[in-house]
Amino acid sequence: MSADITLRLATEQDIPAILAFIQGLAEYEELADQVVATEEKLRATLFGAKPYAEVVIAEYQQQAAGFALFFHNYSTFLAKPGIYLEDLFVLPAHRGLGLGKLLLSYLAKLAVQRDCGRLEWSVLDWNQPAIDFYQAQGATMLHDWRINRVTGEQLLQLAQQYRD
Repeated sequence: MSADITLRLATEQDIPAILAFIQGLAEYEELADQVVATEEKLRATLFGAKPYAEVVIAEYQQQAAGFALFFHNYSTFLAKPGIYLEDLFVLPAHRGLGLGKLLLSYLAKLAVQRDCGRLEWSVLDWNQPAIDFYQAQGATMLHDWRINRVTGEQLLQLAQQYRD
Protein backbone atom coordinates (compact mmCIF):
# COMPACT_ATOMS: atom_id res chain seq x y z
CA MET A 1 0.00 0.00 0.00
CA SER A 2 1.26 3.46 -0.88
CA ALA A 3 2.32 5.78 1.94
CA ASP A 4 -0.32 8.19 0.56
CA ILE A 5 -3.12 5.67 1.26
CA THR A 6 -4.53 4.61 4.62
CA LEU A 7 -7.56 2.57 5.61
CA ARG A 8 -9.19 2.94 9.01
CA LEU A 9 -12.45 2.31 10.81
CA ALA A 10 -14.68 5.37 10.81
CA THR A 11 -15.33 7.49 13.88
CA GLU A 12 -18.16 9.90 14.66
CA GLN A 13 -16.04 12.69 13.21
CA ASP A 14 -16.36 11.00 9.79
CA ILE A 15 -20.15 11.33 9.65
CA PRO A 16 -20.14 14.32 7.23
CA ALA A 17 -17.80 12.41 4.88
CA ILE A 18 -19.89 9.23 5.15
CA LEU A 19 -23.03 11.16 4.22
CA ALA A 20 -21.20 12.78 1.30
CA PHE A 21 -20.08 9.33 0.08
CA ILE A 22 -23.65 8.03 0.34
CA GLN A 23 -24.91 11.00 -1.66
CA GLY A 24 -22.14 10.56 -4.24
CA LEU A 25 -22.99 6.88 -4.66
CA ALA A 26 -26.69 7.69 -5.00
CA GLU A 27 -25.93 10.26 -7.69
CA TYR A 28 -23.80 7.73 -9.58
CA GLU A 29 -26.60 5.15 -9.37
CA GLU A 30 -29.17 7.80 -10.37
CA LEU A 31 -30.99 7.28 -7.05
CA ALA A 32 -30.24 10.62 -5.35
CA ASP A 33 -33.95 11.27 -4.80
CA GLN A 34 -34.11 8.21 -2.54
CA VAL A 35 -31.50 9.34 -0.01
CA VAL A 36 -33.12 10.34 3.28
CA ALA A 37 -30.01 9.73 5.39
CA THR A 38 -28.93 12.61 7.60
CA GLU A 39 -25.96 13.14 9.86
CA GLU A 40 -28.24 12.61 12.87
CA LYS A 41 -29.57 9.29 11.52
CA LEU A 42 -26.05 8.10 10.73
CA ARG A 43 -24.84 9.09 14.19
CA ALA A 44 -27.65 7.08 15.82
CA THR A 45 -27.35 3.98 13.63
CA LEU A 46 -23.57 3.80 13.20
CA PHE A 47 -22.29 5.16 16.51
CA GLY A 48 -25.27 5.04 18.88
CA ALA A 49 -26.11 2.60 21.67
CA LYS A 50 -26.65 -0.22 19.16
CA PRO A 51 -24.51 0.23 16.02
CA TYR A 52 -26.09 -1.54 13.05
CA ALA A 53 -23.18 -1.24 10.64
CA GLU A 54 -19.50 -0.38 10.44
CA VAL A 55 -17.61 1.84 8.03
CA VAL A 56 -14.08 1.72 6.69
CA ILE A 57 -12.67 4.99 5.37
CA ALA A 58 -10.03 5.05 2.63
CA GLU A 59 -7.85 8.12 2.77
CA TYR A 60 -5.59 9.43 0.05
CA GLN A 61 -3.04 12.02 1.19
CA GLN A 62 -4.92 12.29 4.49
CA GLN A 63 -8.24 13.15 2.80
CA ALA A 64 -11.30 10.87 2.85
CA ALA A 65 -11.44 9.41 -0.67
CA GLY A 66 -13.73 6.39 -0.37
CA PHE A 67 -15.64 4.17 1.99
CA ALA A 68 -17.10 0.74 2.56
CA LEU A 69 -20.17 0.32 4.77
CA PHE A 70 -20.84 -3.22 5.99
CA PHE A 71 -22.61 -5.30 8.60
CA HIS A 72 -22.80 -8.90 9.73
CA ASN A 73 -25.33 -11.35 8.37
CA TYR A 74 -25.62 -15.06 9.08
CA SER A 75 -25.47 -18.23 7.00
CA THR A 76 -27.61 -21.03 8.39
CA PHE A 77 -26.03 -23.50 5.96
CA LEU A 78 -22.52 -22.65 7.19
CA ALA A 79 -23.60 -21.89 10.76
CA LYS A 80 -21.30 -18.88 10.60
CA PRO A 81 -21.59 -15.13 10.41
CA GLY A 82 -20.80 -13.34 7.21
CA ILE A 83 -20.02 -9.80 6.19
CA TYR A 84 -22.44 -8.03 3.88
CA LEU A 85 -20.97 -5.08 2.01
CA GLU A 86 -23.81 -2.59 1.65
CA ASP A 87 -21.89 0.16 -0.15
CA LEU A 88 -18.44 0.68 -1.60
CA PHE A 89 -17.70 4.03 -3.18
CA VAL A 90 -14.57 5.90 -4.22
CA LEU A 91 -14.72 9.54 -5.24
CA PRO A 92 -14.25 9.92 -9.02
CA ALA A 93 -11.09 12.01 -8.56
CA HIS A 94 -9.47 9.12 -6.66
CA ARG A 95 -10.44 6.19 -8.85
CA GLY A 96 -7.63 4.19 -10.40
CA LEU A 97 -5.48 4.36 -7.25
CA GLY A 98 -6.54 0.90 -6.09
CA LEU A 99 -8.70 2.16 -3.23
CA GLY A 100 -11.68 -0.02 -4.16
CA LYS A 101 -9.52 -3.13 -4.26
CA LEU A 102 -7.94 -2.22 -0.92
CA LEU A 103 -11.34 -1.68 0.69
CA LEU A 104 -12.60 -5.02 -0.61
CA SER A 105 -9.48 -6.90 0.46
CA TYR A 106 -9.65 -5.21 3.89
CA LEU A 107 -13.17 -6.57 4.32
CA ALA A 108 -12.04 -10.02 3.19
CA LYS A 109 -9.26 -9.95 5.79
CA LEU A 110 -11.73 -8.79 8.43
CA ALA A 111 -14.10 -11.63 7.47
CA VAL A 112 -11.28 -14.15 7.91
CA GLN A 113 -10.25 -12.61 11.25
CA ARG A 114 -13.86 -12.74 12.48
CA ASP A 115 -14.26 -16.35 11.30
CA CYS A 116 -16.94 -15.44 8.78
CA GLY A 117 -18.03 -17.92 6.15
CA ARG A 118 -18.54 -15.40 3.37
CA LEU A 119 -18.32 -11.85 2.12
CA GLU A 120 -21.30 -10.82 0.00
CA TRP A 121 -22.72 -7.78 -1.75
CA SER A 122 -25.09 -6.78 -4.53
CA VAL A 123 -24.35 -4.87 -7.70
CA LEU A 124 -26.76 -3.21 -10.10
CA ASP A 125 -27.07 -5.21 -13.31
CA TRP A 126 -26.31 -2.17 -15.49
CA ASN A 127 -23.11 -1.28 -13.62
CA GLN A 128 -20.69 -3.16 -15.86
CA PRO A 129 -17.55 -1.41 -14.55
CA ALA A 130 -18.40 -2.57 -11.02
CA ILE A 131 -19.30 -6.08 -12.22
CA ASP A 132 -15.99 -6.33 -14.06
CA PHE A 133 -14.11 -5.02 -11.02
CA TYR A 134 -15.74 -7.50 -8.64
CA GLN A 135 -15.21 -10.44 -10.97
CA ALA A 136 -11.55 -9.45 -11.34
CA GLN A 137 -11.31 -9.78 -7.54
CA GLY A 138 -12.62 -13.36 -7.72
CA ALA A 139 -16.30 -12.71 -7.01
CA THR A 140 -18.93 -15.09 -8.36
CA MET A 141 -22.19 -13.61 -9.67
CA LEU A 142 -25.18 -15.54 -8.31
CA HIS A 143 -27.50 -15.47 -11.31
CA ASP A 144 -30.11 -17.75 -9.79
CA TRP A 145 -30.81 -15.51 -6.77
CA ARG A 146 -33.04 -12.43 -6.73
CA ILE A 147 -33.10 -9.78 -4.04
CA ASN A 148 -36.45 -9.18 -2.39
CA ARG A 149 -37.29 -6.01 -0.50
CA VAL A 150 -40.23 -4.66 1.45
CA THR A 151 -40.13 -0.96 2.40
CA GLY A 152 -42.37 1.97 3.23
CA GLU A 153 -46.11 1.38 3.17
CA GLN A 154 -45.70 -2.27 2.13
CA LEU A 155 -43.48 -2.88 5.18
CA LEU A 156 -46.10 -1.33 7.44
CA GLN A 157 -48.86 -3.41 5.86
CA LEU A 158 -46.86 -6.63 6.24
CA ALA A 159 -46.09 -5.81 9.87
CA GLN A 160 -49.76 -5.23 10.59
CA GLN A 161 -50.53 -8.77 9.41
CA TYR A 162 -48.68 -10.23 12.41
CA ARG A 163 -50.92 -11.03 15.33
CA ASP A 164 -49.56 -11.90 18.76
